[in-house]
Amino acid sequence: MITYLLKSGILLLVFYAVYKLLLENERMLRFNRAYLLGSLVFSLIIPLQIISFESDFSNKTGLIQLDELAIQKNSENLASISLNDFLTVLIAVSYGVVALLLMLRFVLNLYSFYKRIKRNEVQFVKGDKVALIDEPILPHSFWDTIFINKNEFENGKIPSELIAHEKAHLDQKHTLDILFIEILQIIFWFNPLLLFYKKVIKLNHEFLADEAVNKQFGSVRNYQNLLLHFVSNKNTISLASNINYLITKKRLLMMTKKKSPIKVVLKVSAVSAVYVLLLFVFSAKSMAQTGANKGEVKEKDLYTMAYIEKTPEFPGGIAEFYKFVGKNFKTPDAAVKDKFEGKAYMQFIIEKDGTLSDIKTVKDAGYGIGDEVIRVLKLSPKWTAATYQGKPVRVMYSLPITIQAAK
Repeated sequence: MITYLLKSGILLLVFYAVYKLLLENERMLRFNRAYLLGSLVFSLIIPLQIISFESDFSNKTGLIQLDELAIQKNSENLASISLNDFLTVLIAVSYGVVALLLMLRFVLNLYSFYKRIKRNEVQFVKGDKVALIDEPILPHSFWDTIFINKNEFENGKIPSELIAHEKAHLDQKHTLDILFIEILQIIFWFNPLLLFYKKVIKLNHEFLADEAVNKQFGSVRNYQNLLLHFVSNKNTISLASNINYLITKKRLLMMTKKKSPIKVVLKVSAVSAVYVLLLFVFSAKSMAQTGANKGEVKEKDLYTMAYIEKTPEFPGGIAEFYKFVGKNFKTPDAAVKDKFEGKAYMQFIIEKDGTLSDIKTVKDAGYGIGDEVIRVLKLSPKWTAATYQGKPVRVMYSLPITIQAAK
């Protein structure tokens, strides 16, 4: 999971950097919208390696290196493992609580729109559903409804450009984009990059709505002056599309920008190249065979952790494996008597059926430590086997064990 989140975060960062450097200031608004949404989707899907490319160029040799296991025959070692379990549970609970609170806020925001529609007068103006709200608000839109202050609407104080602006949001289904990014923020609330994506997506929505208004009315200057009139009004609603969202110099300048066909082609080509490159880099799987130290294992169906889809798993997780070894290991009497401290390096293979084989001592610590670890590992229950391309494969592990004198 950590590897997936890291890869996903890197992809989000790269895609966002490309957008800021190459696309944000260009008037290729529909392409930009597709790029931003596609970047979010690809950043979540590519690390899953649903699409994969096999390559032979990497001739890697190595083992899956487990974290060092310290064995001391008192309660200290088990207590440290219990602490790890506690931290894991604490992190999981913290994540769940925050996600639940964000989901509750999201649902309440959705309900607020439903409540406004039910409690206020609704009319259809030129085929568009308009909710007339009593409290002072700026025009905004959500899903299939435009929300307007009732008093200003009845007194003709709502310019046609503002209605056209909100109608453009509805016609182009901008609410779907906002809901999508909101859901991602609930699930991945710990990733600050999503806040930046949300900002640029909503700003691009405004570019698109502004473009629709200017095409309809043909007076950029008058529309710009109309927008500046609303700059001081900070009344915005998080899930809605708002007429005054980020009325900045950048937004006003975008209305007067001219498209350069050559620039568009070059930038689309550059962005496409980035997509293809990242897809290949993050989806490539090496078919290289791994070998044990000094070529001791030569089977063709032995793979390293980096290139398999699912790693082997001890029943209950790796922490339970450490507990199993620590609980069953018996320090030889001679080592206890001499208060021996040292390190042994073990090696074993998880077979396709989950059993352990080829258990051996790569480097012994003496006092019969290696033989005792071999005895314990032979007692291990079956693991869940590793898989590659949906089929079980053999994987080799290396386990360093430190023996500490009892205190």
